[in-house]
Formats: sequence, C-alpha cells, structure tokens
Amino acid sequence: MQTGYAIKTKSDYDAVMEQLGKLWHAMPGTPEADQLEVLGILIDQYEAQQFPITAPDGV
Repeated sequence: MQTGYAIKTKSDYDAVMEQLGKLWHAMPGTPEADQLEVLGILIDQYEAQQFPITAPDGV
C-alpha cells in the first residue's frame, strides 16, 4: 500500500489502519497530521464502498 492511493484490497486497508495508528497523535500543522487526514479520507471512502449502511425501513 502506497499512501496517497486508493485502498483497493483488504490488505491495503489493513496496512492503512496500521499506519493510522502510528500517526494518531500527530501534532496539527505537521506533515504527519496531513498524512493522517488523507488516510482518514481514504479509509472513509473504502468503508463506505465495502460496508454500506442502508437507510432504516420506517415501516
């Protein structure tokens, strides 16, 4: 998994989650914080595609 690219496989996802843990306490304004933000966006997109949440049935 190369940071900055789409997460396409479960293996990519696992690697990104590991990297996220390492960057979790990055100080705002640092390159690490920027990387953390990008990883968060990538993870969000992957999870939305892989684990969609459907609207509840109101009936």
